[in-house]
Amino acid sequence: MSIAIRKLDSADAGFRDKLSAVLAFEASEDEAIDRAAAGILADVKARGDVAVLEYTQRFDRVQAASVAALEIGKEALQAALAGLPEARRHALQTAADRVRAYHERQKKECGSDGFLYREADGTELGQKVTPLDRVGIYVPGGKAAYPSSVLMNAIPAKVAGVQEVIMVVPTPDGVKNELVLAAAAIAGVDRVFTIGGAQAVGALAYGTATIPQVDKIVGPGNAYVAAAKRRVFGVVGIDMIAGPSEILVICDGATDPDWIAMDLFSQAEHDELAQSILLCPDADYIAKVEASINRLLEDMPRKDVIRTSLTDRGALVKVRDMEEACEIANMIAAEHLEISAQEPQQWADLIRHAGAMFLGRFSSESLGDYCAGPNHVLPTSRTARFSSPLGVYDFQKRSSVIRVSEEGAQTLGRIAAELAYGEGLQAHARSAELRLKK
Repeated sequence: MSIAIRKLDSADAGFRDKLSAVLAFEASEDEAIDRAAAGILADVKARGDVAVLEYTQRFDRVQAASVAALEIGKEALQAALAGLPEARRHALQTAADRVRAYHERQKKECGSDGFLYREADGTELGQKVTPLDRVGIYVPGGKAAYPSSVLMNAIPAKVAGVQEVIMVVPTPDGVKNELVLAAAAIAGVDRVFTIGGAQAVGALAYGTATIPQVDKIVGPGNAYVAAAKRRVFGVVGIDMIAGPSEILVICDGATDPDWIAMDLFSQAEHDELAQSILLCPDADYIAKVEASINRLLEDMPRKDVIRTSLTDRGALVKVRDMEEACEIANMIAAEHLEISAQEPQQWADLIRHAGAMFLGRFSSESLGDYCAGPNHVLPTSRTARFSSPLGVYDFQKRSSVIRVSEEGAQTLGRIAAELAYGEGLQAHARSAELRLKK
């Protein structure tokens, strides 16, 4: 059975409205989910460990005498790592090494060392960069397990210098994923608790007798986790509110159509709300990709999920040319953007909004998900217009440094006093004037 994937043409009347309808996503605003998450958070804040245990039994069907019994010790994490087949252990370690190397380079290049400069009168101004003390990472454990998410969240935190990383991961029916635990060992996670959902977010945000309060919560989760993270922002920091995964492919029509079809599948298989879109100026090529989609789908273990995703939220879009494709890409501001073209850099130069860019025919998005090195925690739902990938900078904070010399206080004091009197703040003005020489 062929997929009824939506086909659009940028030359048609009403194209922008039709594309906007494809991009529309409002599930994260569900009021019932928000109310449920709010109730769970309030309960965890009030009753701590007792509430966490009750919700863990209710939602994950896991019974425990205490929250401490839900913690997995470092010995068990190392045992999980040692128990992996050699090829998988090697792949996990190699991916971790590449992710760590990338983020160590990022730390050097993104102003993580702070700065200080001296003015002529001896006044010193600058910025001090310090890591967060403790962060919590949420690792999904419902529909699938994501050891790659452990690496992408924990490693940049450790590279940043975070002292303690606490991981929470739901284990429905008590089933633990050994690869996730092994990833925690490799990434240097300090403590692991087998709890999930809004109750885990609440425990990390407010702290309980067993789980210490963190400074920031990062990592993706379901709609309840997203709603909970949104509500605790301000009590703790958060990375972002993650929506369904997205891929946008710009292709010049010369890549093997099977490659592009599979790249579209790679996001569609995440869940039914994931989005996969192709932009191409060649109508014949689009038809070839559609044929590849229909031919390859039946061999996919998650074909039902892929079919629903592509039918409900996917699109094959005919554009006038590659320049217009880039213009549309900037409007979409996708999480993952593949530019599958002979000279990808000339088109990448036209892109302003994308979570991550994959340039050239061999740069499949899946490599970025696992082992290329850059972080796979990316802004979704058009938030790439103003947000960035998770990075070392998300686990650091900056403090301004001001050391005014006696001479500098004579100049700055008069300026500050004049402005303070203009604002009607006499104490501000007098504070500056008291330091002026008589």
